[in-house]
Amino acid sequence: MNQRRQRPLAIGPLRAFEAVARRLSFSAAAEELHLTQSAISRQIRALEEEIGSTLFLRGTRHVELTSDGASLQTSVVAALERLDGTVRQIRQAKGRRVVNVTSFASFASMWLLPRLPEFQRQHPDIDIRVSALDQVIDLDDSELDLALRYCPPQKMPPSSTRLFGEILTPVVSPWLLREAEAQGTPLRRPADLVNFSLAEEDDQRPSGLFLSWHRWLAEQGLADLQPRRWMFLNFTYQQIQAALSGQALALARLALVGESLERGDLVEPFGEAGRIGSPSAYWLLLSRHGGSRPEVVLFASWVRDQARLTRLALGEEQVDQEDGLG
Repeated sequence: MNQRRQRPLAIGPLRAFEAVARRLSFSAAAEELHLTQSAISRQIRALEEEIGSTLFLRGTRHVELTSDGASLQTSVVAALERLDGTVRQIRQAKGRRVVNVTSFASFASMWLLPRLPEFQRQHPDIDIRVSALDQVIDLDDSELDLALRYCPPQKMPPSSTRLFGEILTPVVSPWLLREAEAQGTPLRRPADLVNFSLAEEDDQRPSGLFLSWHRWLAEQGLADLQPRRWMFLNFTYQQIQAALSGQALALARLALVGESLERGDLVEPFGEAGRIGSPSAYWLLLSRHGGSRPEVVLFASWVRDQARLTRLALGEEQVDQEDGLG
Protein backbone atom coordinates (compact mmCIF):
# COMPACT_ATOMS: atom_id res chain seq x y z
CA MET A 1 0.00 0.00 0.00
CA ASN A 2 1.18 3.51 -0.77
CA GLN A 3 2.75 4.88 2.43
CA ARG A 4 1.68 8.37 1.41
CA ARG A 5 -1.97 7.34 1.89
CA GLN A 6 -1.29 6.23 5.48
CA ARG A 7 0.36 9.36 6.86
CA PRO A 8 -1.66 12.00 8.78
CA LEU A 9 -3.16 14.86 6.81
CA ALA A 10 -1.61 18.30 7.17
CA ILE A 11 -3.80 20.85 8.98
CA GLY A 12 -3.35 23.62 6.38
CA PRO A 13 -5.21 21.89 3.54
CA LEU A 14 -7.97 20.87 5.96
CA ARG A 15 -8.49 24.54 6.89
CA ALA A 16 -8.69 25.40 3.21
CA PHE A 17 -11.08 22.52 2.55
CA GLU A 18 -13.40 23.51 5.43
CA ALA A 19 -13.56 27.11 4.23
CA VAL A 20 -14.31 26.17 0.60
CA ALA A 21 -16.88 23.56 1.68
CA ARG A 22 -18.66 26.07 3.93
CA ARG A 23 -18.57 28.98 1.49
CA LEU A 24 -18.76 26.89 -1.74
CA SER A 25 -16.37 29.39 -3.22
CA PHE A 26 -12.60 29.29 -3.70
CA SER A 27 -12.36 33.07 -3.84
CA ALA A 28 -14.45 33.58 -0.67
CA ALA A 29 -12.35 30.98 1.17
CA ALA A 30 -9.16 32.69 0.01
CA GLU A 31 -10.39 36.06 1.31
CA GLU A 32 -11.41 34.54 4.66
CA LEU A 33 -8.04 32.80 5.16
CA HIS A 34 -6.02 35.75 3.79
CA LEU A 35 -4.52 33.63 0.99
CA THR A 36 -4.58 33.88 -2.78
CA GLN A 37 -7.13 31.88 -4.72
CA SER A 38 -4.34 29.93 -6.42
CA ALA A 39 -2.91 29.00 -2.99
CA ILE A 40 -6.32 27.66 -1.92
CA SER A 41 -6.61 25.70 -5.18
CA ARG A 42 -3.15 24.17 -4.69
CA GLN A 43 -4.03 23.10 -1.13
CA ILE A 44 -7.30 21.49 -2.26
CA ARG A 45 -5.54 19.64 -5.13
CA ALA A 46 -2.87 18.43 -2.71
CA LEU A 47 -5.54 17.21 -0.30
CA GLU A 48 -7.41 15.38 -3.06
CA GLU A 49 -4.18 13.70 -4.16
CA GLU A 50 -3.39 12.79 -0.57
CA ILE A 51 -6.83 11.24 -0.01
CA GLY A 52 -7.17 9.80 -3.49
CA SER A 53 -10.60 11.24 -4.20
CA THR A 54 -12.24 14.27 -5.79
CA LEU A 55 -13.77 16.47 -3.10
CA PHE A 56 -15.35 19.23 -5.21
CA LEU A 57 -17.14 19.46 -8.54
CA ARG A 58 -15.83 22.66 -10.08
CA GLY A 59 -18.11 24.51 -12.47
CA THR A 60 -17.61 27.78 -14.28
CA ARG A 61 -19.45 29.81 -11.67
CA HIS A 62 -20.16 27.36 -8.87
CA VAL A 63 -18.55 24.76 -6.64
CA GLU A 64 -20.27 21.66 -5.25
CA LEU A 65 -19.17 19.03 -2.74
CA THR A 66 -18.92 15.45 -3.95
CA SER A 67 -20.27 12.68 -1.72
CA ASP A 68 -16.73 12.04 -0.46
CA GLY A 69 -16.33 15.77 0.16
CA ALA A 70 -19.55 15.90 2.18
CA SER A 71 -18.37 12.95 4.31
CA LEU A 72 -15.03 14.59 4.93
CA GLN A 73 -16.67 17.92 5.80
CA THR A 74 -18.58 16.38 8.71
CA SER A 75 -15.40 15.03 10.30
CA VAL A 76 -13.23 18.05 9.55
CA VAL A 77 -15.68 20.56 11.05
CA ALA A 78 -15.93 18.61 14.31
CA ALA A 79 -12.16 18.11 14.51
CA LEU A 80 -11.34 21.76 13.86
CA GLU A 81 -13.91 22.94 16.42
CA ARG A 82 -12.36 20.74 19.11
CA LEU A 83 -8.86 21.81 18.11
CA ASP A 84 -9.76 25.51 18.16
CA GLY A 85 -11.51 25.10 21.51
CA THR A 86 -8.44 23.51 23.05
CA VAL A 87 -6.20 26.24 21.66
CA ARG A 88 -8.50 28.91 23.11
CA GLN A 89 -8.37 27.26 26.52
CA ILE A 90 -4.56 27.11 26.40
CA ARG A 91 -4.36 30.76 25.43
CA GLN A 92 -6.80 31.71 28.15
CA ALA A 93 -4.75 29.85 30.72
CA LYS A 94 -1.73 31.92 29.67
CA GLY A 95 -3.61 35.20 29.60
CA ARG A 96 -6.81 36.51 31.16
CA ARG A 97 -9.01 34.10 33.03
CA VAL A 98 -12.29 33.34 31.29
CA VAL A 99 -15.40 31.48 32.53
CA ASN A 100 -17.53 29.99 29.75
CA VAL A 101 -21.22 29.78 30.69
CA THR A 102 -24.14 28.24 28.81
CA SER A 103 -27.71 29.17 29.63
CA PHE A 104 -31.04 29.52 27.87
CA ALA A 105 -31.65 32.93 26.33
CA SER A 106 -34.37 34.28 28.61
CA PHE A 107 -32.56 33.35 31.82
CA ALA A 108 -29.32 34.86 30.56
CA SER A 109 -31.02 38.10 29.51
CA MET A 110 -33.35 38.57 32.46
CA TRP A 111 -31.56 37.06 35.47
CA LEU A 112 -27.84 36.59 34.82
CA LEU A 113 -26.82 39.63 32.78
CA PRO A 114 -28.40 42.26 35.07
CA ARG A 115 -26.36 40.81 37.96
CA LEU A 116 -23.04 40.37 36.15
CA PRO A 117 -21.73 43.93 36.68
CA GLU A 118 -21.46 43.21 40.41
CA PHE A 119 -19.31 40.14 39.80
CA GLN A 120 -17.14 42.02 37.33
CA ARG A 121 -16.63 44.87 39.80
CA GLN A 122 -15.51 42.35 42.40
CA HIS A 123 -13.33 40.37 39.97
CA PRO A 124 -12.17 42.65 37.13
CA ASP A 125 -9.52 40.12 36.06
CA ILE A 126 -12.10 37.43 35.17
CA ASP A 127 -13.99 37.59 31.88
CA ILE A 128 -17.39 35.91 31.47
CA ARG A 129 -18.39 34.45 28.11
CA VAL A 130 -22.12 33.65 27.94
CA SER A 131 -23.51 31.29 25.31
CA ALA A 132 -27.27 31.83 25.33
CA LEU A 133 -28.90 28.91 23.54
CA ASP A 134 -32.26 27.24 24.01
CA GLN A 135 -30.93 23.74 23.40
CA VAL A 136 -29.06 21.77 26.07
CA ILE A 137 -25.35 21.43 25.35
CA ASP A 138 -23.33 18.48 26.65
CA LEU A 139 -20.65 20.03 28.85
CA ASP A 140 -18.32 17.08 28.34
CA ASP A 141 -18.21 17.66 24.58
CA SER A 142 -17.50 21.38 24.61
CA GLU A 143 -15.21 24.02 26.05
CA LEU A 144 -17.97 25.24 28.39
CA ASP A 145 -17.29 25.39 32.12
CA LEU A 146 -20.70 25.86 33.68
CA ALA A 147 -24.36 25.45 32.72
CA LEU A 148 -27.42 27.23 34.11
CA ARG A 149 -30.45 25.14 33.24
CA TYR A 150 -34.22 24.96 33.71
CA CYS A 151 -35.91 21.58 33.98
CA PRO A 152 -37.57 19.12 36.39
CA PRO A 153 -35.31 17.57 39.09
CA GLN A 154 -35.29 14.13 37.49
CA LYS A 155 -33.49 15.47 34.43
CA MET A 156 -30.50 16.80 36.37
CA PRO A 157 -27.54 14.70 37.63
CA PRO A 158 -26.85 14.38 41.38
CA SER A 159 -23.92 16.79 41.10
CA SER A 160 -26.27 19.66 40.17
CA THR A 161 -27.10 22.51 42.53
CA ARG A 162 -30.70 23.68 42.73
CA LEU A 163 -30.74 27.48 42.53
CA PHE A 164 -34.44 28.23 43.02
CA GLY A 165 -37.86 27.04 41.99
CA GLU A 166 -40.41 28.36 39.53
CA ILE A 167 -43.35 30.59 40.40
CA LEU A 168 -45.58 31.98 37.66
CA THR A 169 -47.66 35.14 38.05
CA PRO A 170 -49.68 37.43 35.75
CA VAL A 171 -47.96 40.79 35.22
CA VAL A 172 -49.11 43.94 33.48
CA SER A 173 -48.01 47.50 32.87
CA PRO A 174 -49.52 49.85 35.50
CA TRP A 175 -50.45 52.41 32.83
CA LEU A 176 -52.43 49.75 30.95
CA LEU A 177 -54.38 49.13 34.16
CA ARG A 178 -55.07 52.85 34.51
CA GLU A 179 -56.16 53.11 30.88
CA ALA A 180 -58.48 50.09 31.24
CA GLU A 181 -59.98 51.60 34.38
CA ALA A 182 -60.65 54.85 32.57
CA GLN A 183 -62.36 52.97 29.74
CA GLY A 184 -64.63 51.09 32.12
CA THR A 185 -62.95 47.68 31.78
CA PRO A 186 -61.00 47.35 35.04
CA LEU A 187 -58.89 44.29 35.85
CA ARG A 188 -59.91 43.24 39.36
CA ARG A 189 -60.54 39.52 39.09
CA PRO A 190 -59.34 36.76 36.72
CA ALA A 191 -62.64 36.72 34.80
CA ASP A 192 -61.89 40.30 33.69
CA LEU A 193 -59.08 38.97 31.48
CA VAL A 194 -61.74 38.50 28.80
CA ASN A 195 -61.22 42.20 28.03
CA PHE A 196 -57.43 42.02 27.67
CA SER A 197 -54.76 40.60 25.37
CA LEU A 198 -52.62 37.76 26.73
CA ALA A 199 -49.04 37.07 25.63
CA GLU A 200 -48.56 33.31 25.37
CA GLU A 201 -45.31 31.40 24.82
CA ASP A 202 -45.46 29.63 21.47
CA ASP A 203 -44.16 26.32 22.80
CA GLN A 204 -45.79 23.06 21.70
CA ARG A 205 -43.66 20.83 23.93
CA PRO A 206 -45.41 19.11 26.87
CA SER A 207 -43.29 21.17 29.27
CA GLY A 208 -44.78 24.32 27.74
CA LEU A 209 -48.14 23.48 29.29
CA PHE A 210 -46.83 24.39 32.76
CA LEU A 211 -45.93 27.90 31.55
CA SER A 212 -49.19 28.54 29.71
CA TRP A 213 -52.12 30.81 30.35
CA HIS A 214 -54.40 27.85 29.61
CA ARG A 215 -53.09 26.07 32.71
CA TRP A 216 -53.35 29.23 34.82
CA LEU A 217 -56.91 29.92 33.68
CA ALA A 218 -57.91 26.30 34.35
CA GLU A 219 -56.60 26.59 37.91
CA GLN A 220 -58.79 29.67 38.35
CA GLY A 221 -61.84 27.73 37.18
CA LEU A 222 -61.82 29.62 33.85
CA ALA A 223 -60.71 26.93 31.42
CA ASP A 224 -63.08 28.20 28.71
CA LEU A 225 -62.18 31.89 28.97
CA GLN A 226 -61.01 33.49 25.76
CA PRO A 227 -59.21 36.84 26.04
CA ARG A 228 -59.78 39.71 23.68
CA ARG A 229 -56.68 38.63 21.76
CA TRP A 230 -53.86 36.07 21.97
CA MET A 231 -50.30 37.15 21.23
CA PHE A 232 -48.03 34.15 20.57
CA LEU A 233 -44.30 34.77 21.10
CA ASN A 234 -41.24 32.51 20.99
CA PHE A 235 -39.34 33.61 24.07
CA THR A 236 -40.08 34.60 27.65
CA TYR A 237 -38.36 37.98 27.35
CA GLN A 238 -40.57 38.81 24.36
CA GLN A 239 -43.66 38.24 26.49
CA ILE A 240 -42.26 40.48 29.22
CA GLN A 241 -41.46 43.17 26.67
CA ALA A 242 -45.06 42.96 25.45
CA ALA A 243 -46.23 43.48 29.04
CA LEU A 244 -43.82 46.38 29.65
CA SER A 245 -45.04 48.13 26.51
CA GLY A 246 -48.68 47.68 27.47
CA GLN A 247 -49.54 45.40 24.57
CA ALA A 248 -50.65 42.43 26.68
CA LEU A 249 -50.51 40.72 30.04
CA ALA A 250 -47.75 38.12 30.45
CA LEU A 251 -47.66 35.04 32.63
CA ALA A 252 -44.21 35.78 34.02
CA ARG A 253 -41.57 33.72 35.73
CA LEU A 254 -41.42 35.58 39.01
CA ALA A 255 -37.69 35.03 39.49
CA LEU A 256 -37.01 36.80 36.18
CA VAL A 257 -39.20 39.88 36.72
CA GLY A 258 -38.48 40.64 40.38
CA GLU A 259 -36.59 43.84 39.60
CA SER A 260 -39.31 45.07 37.23
CA LEU A 261 -41.90 44.54 39.96
CA GLU A 262 -39.75 46.32 42.55
CA ARG A 263 -39.32 49.33 40.26
CA GLY A 264 -43.03 49.43 39.51
CA ASP A 265 -42.53 48.87 35.77
CA LEU A 266 -44.81 45.85 36.12
CA VAL A 267 -47.45 44.93 38.69
CA GLU A 268 -49.20 41.73 39.70
CA PRO A 269 -52.91 42.54 39.22
CA PHE A 270 -54.03 39.64 41.43
CA GLY A 271 -51.17 39.81 43.94
CA GLU A 272 -49.89 36.64 45.56
CA ALA A 273 -53.27 34.98 45.00
CA GLY A 274 -52.45 34.84 41.29
CA ARG A 275 -49.21 32.91 41.73
CA ILE A 276 -48.89 29.24 40.78
CA GLY A 277 -45.96 26.81 40.95
CA SER A 278 -44.25 24.59 38.39
CA PRO A 279 -42.49 21.21 38.62
CA SER A 280 -39.35 22.69 37.09
CA ALA A 281 -36.56 24.63 38.77
CA TYR A 282 -33.32 26.42 37.93
CA TRP A 283 -30.03 24.57 38.29
CA LEU A 284 -26.28 25.05 38.21
CA LEU A 285 -24.03 22.33 36.77
CA LEU A 286 -20.24 22.42 36.61
CA SER A 287 -18.33 20.56 33.92
CA ARG A 288 -15.61 18.17 35.04
CA HIS A 289 -12.81 20.41 33.77
CA GLY A 290 -14.54 23.60 34.98
CA GLY A 291 -14.74 22.33 38.56
CA SER A 292 -10.94 22.24 38.73
CA ARG A 293 -10.42 25.89 37.75
CA PRO A 294 -10.44 28.45 40.60
CA GLU A 295 -12.14 31.18 38.55
CA VAL A 296 -14.99 28.82 37.61
CA VAL A 297 -15.47 27.71 41.21
CA LEU A 298 -15.46 31.37 42.27
CA PHE A 299 -18.11 32.29 39.68
CA ALA A 300 -20.26 29.30 40.64
CA SER A 301 -20.12 30.37 44.29
CA TRP A 302 -21.20 33.88 43.30
CA VAL A 303 -24.14 32.48 41.28
CA ARG A 304 -25.22 30.46 44.32
CA ASP A 305 -25.10 33.58 46.48
CA GLN A 306 -27.25 35.46 43.97
CA ALA A 307 -29.64 32.52 43.83
CA ARG A 308 -30.00 32.60 47.62
CA LEU A 309 -31.20 36.20 47.37
CA THR A 310 -33.70 35.17 44.71
CA ARG A 311 -34.96 32.33 46.90
CA LEU A 312 -35.53 34.76 49.73
CA ALA A 313 -37.39 37.13 47.39
CA LEU A 314 -39.57 34.23 46.24
CA GLY A 315 -40.32 33.26 49.82
CA GLU A 316 -38.69 29.85 49.47
CA GLU A 317 -37.35 28.06 52.50
CA GLN A 318 -33.62 28.71 52.89
CA VAL A 319 -31.62 26.02 51.13
CA ASP A 320 -27.92 25.62 51.80
CA GLN A 321 -25.90 26.74 48.80
CA GLU A 322 -24.07 23.42 48.56
CA ASP A 323 -27.24 21.31 48.46
CA GLY A 324 -27.67 19.27 45.30
CA LEU A 325 -30.60 17.13 44.25
CA GLY A 326 -30.69 15.34 47.57
